[in-house]
Amino acid sequence: MIDRRKLLSRALTAFAAGAVILMLLIFLPAGTLRYFGGWLLTGILFVPMLAMGLVMYVKAPELLGKRLSAKEREQDQQLVVKLSGGMFLLGFVIAGLDFRFGWLPLPKWVQIAAAVIFLTGYALYAEVLRENAYLSRTVEVQQGQKVIDTGLYGIVRHPMYLATLLMFTAVPLVLGSVTALPVFLIYPALMVLRIRNEEQVLREGLRGYAAYCEKVKYRLIPFIW
Repeated sequence: MIDRRKLLSRALTAFAAGAVILMLLIFLPAGTLRYFGGWLLTGILFVPMLAMGLVMYVKAPELLGKRLSAKEREQDQQLVVKLSGGMFLLGFVIAGLDFRFGWLPLPKWVQIAAAVIFLTGYALYAEVLRENAYLSRTVEVQQGQKVIDTGLYGIVRHPMYLATLLMFTAVPLVLGSVTALPVFLIYPALMVLRIRNEEQVLREGLRGYAAYCEKVKYRLIPFIW
């Protein structure tokens, strides 16, 4: 039985901490709060996040609790998480410095277009959450878990990672920073590492997953990989 008060407190604390950390990483290097890209990213990231969190709290509190509590146990995944954290840290700082010193500024229409791509990825992410009640933040086989092979899962095996690929590769452009783009382009390589390890775990521990891989050929991007 989930204690909904504690769950709400944990969720709001995590949300607030994430927002504060992101803003510090962006606005401190920028040296000003008058940073359009910084506010644009903060809005398109945290407004949908709050809405999705409230929906999960009302309709799927178990899923919300699972996603708040998850910690990676696979060593390969722990490495991916650490490298991803370093990528975001470096990328946000470089973007802020890019804005402060005007290294390679982008026009606002590029930032708006990138924000649309980011929100498209967010919409895909929300749909994946709706389709898959077993969607943990960690690589694991859960008790009673079944293979999901409908909806987006009938097109690619890892639609959540496709969604995050759209979101996170758009981040430096939302921030208006060409300089930070190479840092965020590390993300696809990290996703390849994560997916290869995840599929090994699922093939070994999830009944029917090997057959699903035969049915759905593409892991991340249709007709490519």
